Amino acid sequence: MKIDRRSFLSFVIGGAAGTALTPLPWKLTDDLSIWTQNWPWTPVPEDGAASYVHSVCTLCPGGCGISVRKIDDRAVKIEGMKGHPVNDGGVCILGLSGLQLLYGPTRVKTPLKRVGERGEGRWKKISYDEAISEVSEKLGKLRADGQPQGLACISGSDQGTVPQIFRRFLTAYGSPNFMTIPSFQDSYSVTLKLMQGVEASAGFDIENADFVLSFGSGIIEGWGSPVRMFKANSAWEDKKGTLVQIEPRLSNTAAKSDEWLPVKPGTEGDLALGLAHVIISQGLYNKDFVENHTFGFEDQADEEGKSCTGLKKFVLDNYSPDKVARTTGLDADAIVSLGKRFAGASNPVAVCGRGQGNTPGSLQEFMAVHTLNALVGNINKKGGVWAIPETDCAAWPEARTDDVAGKGLATPRIDEAGTERYPYAKSLLNRFAEAVGTGEQSPVQALLVSGANPCYTLPDTKAVKAAFKKIPFVVSFSSFMDETARQADLILPNHTCLEGYEDVPSPAGLQKSVIGLSAPAVSPQFDTRYSGDVILRVAKELKGSVAGAFPWDDYETCLKEAMGDKWDALTENGFVSADVTPADWGEAFAGTPSKKFEFVAAGYKQTAIEGDEKAYPLVLVPYDSIRLANGSIGNPPFATKTVENTVLKGNDVLVEINPETARSRFLFLNDGDYAVLSTPKGKAKVRVHLFDGIMPGIIAMPRGLGHTAYDEYLAGKGVNFNELIGPVEDPGSGLDAAYGIRAKLTNVPI
Repeated sequence: MKIDRRSFLSFVIGGAAGTALTPLPWKLTDDLSIWTQNWPWTPVPEDGAASYVHSVCTLCPGGCGISVRKIDDRAVKIEGMKGHPVNDGGVCILGLSGLQLLYGPTRVKTPLKRVGERGEGRWKKISYDEAISEVSEKLGKLRADGQPQGLACISGSDQGTVPQIFRRFLTAYGSPNFMTIPSFQDSYSVTLKLMQGVEASAGFDIENADFVLSFGSGIIEGWGSPVRMFKANSAWEDKKGTLVQIEPRLSNTAAKSDEWLPVKPGTEGDLALGLAHVIISQGLYNKDFVENHTFGFEDQADEEGKSCTGLKKFVLDNYSPDKVARTTGLDADAIVSLGKRFAGASNPVAVCGRGQGNTPGSLQEFMAVHTLNALVGNINKKGGVWAIPETDCAAWPEARTDDVAGKGLATPRIDEAGTERYPYAKSLLNRFAEAVGTGEQSPVQALLVSGANPCYTLPDTKAVKAAFKKIPFVVSFSSFMDETARQADLILPNHTCLEGYEDVPSPAGLQKSVIGLSAPAVSPQFDTRYSGDVILRVAKELKGSVAGAFPWDDYETCLKEAMGDKWDALTENGFVSADVTPADWGEAFAGTPSKKFEFVAAGYKQTAIEGDEKAYPLVLVPYDSIRLANGSIGNPPFATKTVENTVLKGNDVLVEINPETARSRFLFLNDGDYAVLSTPKGKAKVRVHLFDGIMPGIIAMPRGLGHTAYDEYLAGKGVNFNELIGPVEDPGSGLDAAYGIRAKLTNVPI
């Protein structure tokens, strides 16, 4: 059997990926628990009666059901919940390590008030009564001064009762500035609104797809719900389905795919339209769907009689395989072959949202990829893309507002989301640092942060931290001493997912309607409170219409009322689930002006990459790993121990670079050498890992390292990718479209 260079790489790296999905890491974690019994905070339970409690893991957006094994009153093991519609018994390494976060030293154990400078880490313990009194006093004065819009909130999500309590509080108080951490769901939401006319999230019936075309989505790196995708990937192999991975680096997903197509960063949208050219020019599109259920495929005349270019002419004129080959770096014949195979499959589906999907990306790229699904007619069909209505977990009566709130709500949002400029965006947190940092006085005078760590996860973290310093009053509800909590004036720690009740709506990309219930497996270990309870108490302290918007005595009562007749099933089973029946094509596009699926044939362009090519001849891109958490939660020690030494060696991060690039006339770097990595946003000392599985001219850095907070097991290890990149605003959506930035490497003198 002949094995060429690419096949060999896929074999070796695919073996590594397979190892990540086998019991080996779990055995390794068991070994680690033995090796680390000398850690003073590691619990060693006494013998006792065993029991299980069903809950939902909230350490990432995956929404996996878990079963927590207890010995008497101590949790000793986390397993996947069998029969759960998201993960059906599986669990990822982060979820498996969750007990370290429950019992570990990173927990904030009591309300804290800052006594030193911001970020200095000097605190004093206070009571909840003192903390709530201070928050109420600050917010009461701001409102009394007629400036309720000076309050803002950054939430990890807008789904579920807790985020909706924060949103309701801002509404009753009089501020429009409720913002959320961005993800690929934001771009899909705008795409579905523009092309299908619906307010929905994208669900993918991947279990029934037989040809999956992934534009950089980390199928086995944690995209969507990680365990669900692991299982789907295994099912494709068993059913002889096809997975094609398109990205500049041979990731674990690429190595485990049937075909890896390396493309230049930012050209994925061009490739999608190049495939559309093949499908259209060779008549391979679904003629029934395109001719009867779409608008904008052919040239049209507007109301004034002016001709408007249709998708067909636009694509045929601008995206020939030869032209796209020059743009992307692929072979033209490979583009033609891929287009034919995708259109010829029974249930093909194209997905995007790079890596784990923690960044929004270019709207043009999402629309181009969604165009492929429409051309093959796989919208709201088996194995295709479904528009999933958002789960309404908080169907409360509209909050009544007084005159002060009315005037505040009439002011423009600081991020301009929902304005005439960005009418479809719900939140544009990428504009936060500039909005707050510009001018002598911050438009945000008080900030609440819940379920988020923006001082670590947002691009250009230096600018974000500088913006935080300009805000007079910051309150964090973090359970952990993370980077954002360190920038706060008060920390009012929330319970973890194992200590209290909270609803968990469907994870990204799921084609079902699922509500999970995070339930208390153990009693609260420290002096923490539901963040929902704290907001309810602050509202009552403010009195008037603000208090009137919250008639519940506590958060649990509020949650039970919101769940209604679902509560008994939730407490008994840990979830409620319902299969979604996709609307037929006639109903699915009723929200568009044409009452059809609408193709868009203008505005496509490559994703902007910041920096001057002469000064920065390389392109730096991030990559995600299932072994590195890079969201609001930092990596637990056990998970960090599983990170390969080609990613993290000691405290040094390794960046991947092609040997051809490393040994070019301007570098001459060897494997393991130290170098200085510079971008227009900053610089960092790194080590070099020579890797044939990355395109020449590209540098890849892992996300999830470079923490400056948490504890000695995580802080100071590696570099935070977000310190080296800044946001690039997408002209269509206003969302952050940046995924890479121009860079250079220079040798470190010996």
